[in-house]
Amino acid sequence: MMLGKTAGGLFWMFRYLERAENTARLLEAGWHIALTRSGGSSNEWQSILTTAGMDKAYLAKHDSFDANYVINFMLCDKDNPSSVMSVITSARNNARLVRTALSSEVWEATNECWMVLKDLLAKPVTERALHDTLMQIRFRTSVVRGALHGTMLRNDIFSFSRLGTFIERADNTARILDVKYYVLLPSTAYIGKAIDNAQWEVILRSVSAERSYRWINGGESTAMGIAEFLILDASMPRSLAFCVKQIGEHLGNLEKQYGTRHESCIQAEAFCHKINAHSIDSIFEEGLHEFLSSLVADNAKLAQHVEEDYRFYG
Repeated sequence: MMLGKTAGGLFWMFRYLERAENTARLLEAGWHIALTRSGGSSNEWQSILTTAGMDKAYLAKHDSFDANYVINFMLCDKDNPSSVMSVITSARNNARLVRTALSSEVWEATNECWMVLKDLLAKPVTERALHDTLMQIRFRTSVVRGALHGTMLRNDIFSFSRLGTFIERADNTARILDVKYYVLLPSTAYIGKAIDNAQWEVILRSVSAERSYRWINGGESTAMGIAEFLILDASMPRSLAFCVKQIGEHLGNLEKQYGTRHESCIQAEAFCHKINAHSIDSIFEEGLHEFLSSLVADNAKLAQHVEEDYRFYG
């Protein structure tokens, strides 16, 4: 059985890489939503910080939600442990810790990701340069993921790496959906109006799902259709259903390899059942915000069980 410290290093390395990419996606969503708003409201930037769980740390340093302040706090602020540069550095530190478990390609891609982004984020990012910067973050993290897929054995090393990715991704998809429905929309009076639909389409773009949504649903975009796609469509790699299925599969692989059934495996099966037992109608009936909040809590609880079961810090 792998040492808990090594398992934890792999898990967190890939959580941090996914978090960097997700922060870039959130910022892109905020930027696009800001463009759909009239009046230059700062509400979307506050919402993006809230979604990322960075609002309290931001307010300790700034007293207004200025776009440039928010962008640079989320991308490169050294005082923000969740900024892209901070989490990429944490990913690289974890990669160094578990370097002997990684192929040379995965290590080199991670190190190069850190070096490129360190140069890119060495000075404040302007709104004009934001799009290209976010593209680089997404590209560099995807190269590491590609190296993992192309060069690593499908063993416990691979399973812990993918668990980190999908636990982080499930959290992000739930949060990005929640911020749209619960925080971003200026008023319930706008539901179903042009501004509402434009923002839902921005959410699709932020998870690289606009084209795949069109393939399945034709030209029509509705709040319920998009929410269904991002929660329940198990063929969409950033949907909650897909993430939870992958979490269950990788925990199942670890159970087979180690011959031990842990609490995290039972939790993952219950989590999967909870999503599969719902239709989009029943989710909206229950309340989208309430449903998503409970999923975020379930996901955090599951991550904690994984850490305890495999003794990451033992």
